[in-house]
Amino acid sequence: MSTSSEIPVTLPAALHARPAGEVVRTAARFPDTTISVRHGERTVPARSALKLMSLGADTGATVVVIATGDDALAAAEAVAEALRATE
Repeated sequence: MSTSSEIPVTLPAALHARPAGEVVRTAARFPDTTISVRHGERTVPARSALKLMSLGADTGATVVVIATGDDALAAAEAVAEALRATE
């Protein structure tokens, strides 16, 4: 059974290379789940550091983690936590 989940996250730091890489590593733990991150009008895959950085999400910006698949809730929560832990 496939489910979906959306979690808004306010970023404590800008979404630059290090946090984007952490999000990619976290998303990779859920190979059967489609995970993306939305900022404003743009949505990009959570498995692409370059696309995540291209969102231009700065400190204090709110992004939404979207996951669809069997592990959607766990995947969305894990990626949201990786985003909250950015430095």
